[in-house]
Amino acid sequence: MIEVPGALGHVSEVLPRYCSVFWQADGMHESPEDLEWLQRLLDDSYAAAGPHLRSIINEERRLHAPGVIAEMGAMRVMALATTTARGEPRVGPVDGLLYRGRLHFGSGASSLRFQHIRARPAVSASVIDGERLQITVHGRAQEVSPAEDQGLASFLKGVYGREAWDSWMSALPWARIDPDRMIAFCNQAAKER
Repeated sequence: MIEVPGALGHVSEVLPRYCSVFWQADGMHESPEDLEWLQRLLDDSYAAAGPHLRSIINEERRLHAPGVIAEMGAMRVMALATTTARGEPRVGPVDGLLYRGRLHFGSGASSLRFQHIRARPAVSASVIDGERLQITVHGRAQEVSPAEDQGLASFLKGVYGREAWDSWMSALPWARIDPDRMIAFCNQAAKER
């Protein structure tokens, strides 16, 4: 059972208290251990944050593990930052997919994005919905093979459809972000405007 400040109970009881718009009971792929790990990451990241960030993302605005899962749903557009060989940042949109508490993404086999992460795996990524939502992660991109992880393959087929998966998407390279930090923010007041 996940303990969330201000609420105790099963995830399905806790989620409605967050900015949930996408979560469905049959769409969650996180185990209780994944939820505990994700909550620990969020707590440790918040504790290490500077005073400026903590003044903006106060306890009322923090998004906890169940809320992150609810907000990510099946897929969200995510800005992913990589670096060139000269250390220049490059940011571009990818499909951000939360599976087992970690963000995943795919891209073209010959994309600069995957050339960058193969040489320099440090990345940052953000999912942003106006002033209402921000989920930011800093970590390392690790290539993964859905063919070797049937749970991931099944999740991706469910998101994109069997036809797209079988015809071309299964051939794409995929990566998981192994996060060092994750900060998540939900501003209910912005949702109500």
